[in-house]
Amino acid sequence: MVDWNLAVATATRLVRPGPEVGRDEAREIVAELRGHAMASEDHVRAYTRMVPDGHDPVDTPVLVVDRPGWVKANVAGFRELLGPLFAKMRERRSGSAGGAVLGAVGGKVTGVELGMLLSFMSSRVLGQYETFAPASRDLPAAADGAGRLLLVAPNIVHVERELDVEPHDFRLWVALHEETHRTQFTGVPWLRDHLQGEIQSFLEETDVDPMTLLERLREAAQSLAGGRPEGERDDDGHSIVELVQTPGQREVLSRLTAVMSLLEGHADYVMDGVGPQVVPTVAEIREKFQQRRARGAGRLDMALRKLLGLDAKLRQYRDGERFVRAVVEEVGMDGFNRVWTSPNTLPTKAEIAKPADWVARVHRKADT
Repeated sequence: MVDWNLAVATATRLVRPGPEVGRDEAREIVAELRGHAMASEDHVRAYTRMVPDGHDPVDTPVLVVDRPGWVKANVAGFRELLGPLFAKMRERRSGSAGGAVLGAVGGKVTGVELGMLLSFMSSRVLGQYETFAPASRDLPAAADGAGRLLLVAPNIVHVERELDVEPHDFRLWVALHEETHRTQFTGVPWLRDHLQGEIQSFLEETDVDPMTLLERLREAAQSLAGGRPEGERDDDGHSIVELVQTPGQREVLSRLTAVMSLLEGHADYVMDGVGPQVVPTVAEIREKFQQRRARGAGRLDMALRKLLGLDAKLRQYRDGERFVRAVVEEVGMDGFNRVWTSPNTLPTKAEIAKPADWVARVHRKADT
């Protein structure tokens, strides 16, 4: 279904060069980012109280990568996560006339188009906790598949220069956000399997014709290449991740949206909570970064963000942070941490919008 090697090669060829940095300065940046990631562990654990005393969470590697390195890591993750879906689509195609030829050609086309999208994304991601990260020779991961933390050095340098903020403070600020994600998954042992189970449930019910998915990828790639006028896209505004066919999938997607809002909002809340203690210029960084987040880089950037579902991700940051803040104000940090008790204590999508309902369900019911 996808020529993964071609996707990597295409993205690597098209990826934009990063900011100009001398060799010695590059070494210093990498070393500093690694140091900030290590320092962030103690800051985040102390603030969130998610890791009990005496508990030694799974250690996961920290990788400071360039843009091609980010592409390779994500292709490996996509390949593992989407394997069941593509196996199902191959099975459907095998019975059709010319299925093998269509598969070979379609895999090349999809590989090129996925590579174009990854090249676009690779210049925008500052950091990422890779939850589903198969280990390779170039990209180590935790032995039990627990994940790895990626910090994309050229993107961090680019943004800190664009915003004209203090570089050392900004790098630590970014590390705090990503370290929170690592703490979420290493401090809550069931979370990774739960999230993977939800994603697989969604994929198992997918009934997408291969050509429909191919057309959606082509639509995104044409927008990126300027091959399709902005006004010609269909008016339904669907993103790639919104190819929902059944009521069951809508339910799974609703739960996934709630979980991702929680995780992203919690990371933003912790980043800002720890920030004043260790990042002197955190207020300036937050203000400038929020303005950058809201405006995007232009009309094409905004269109692609909508198509790829990135505008939904921005809402997750905002809505999730509002939920976490409201709950902590109501029941304190330890009260909020009941959210990590089990899948049943995770907020629903409706509760993300109405935190008092989650408090009523989880706290008042448990306390009566």
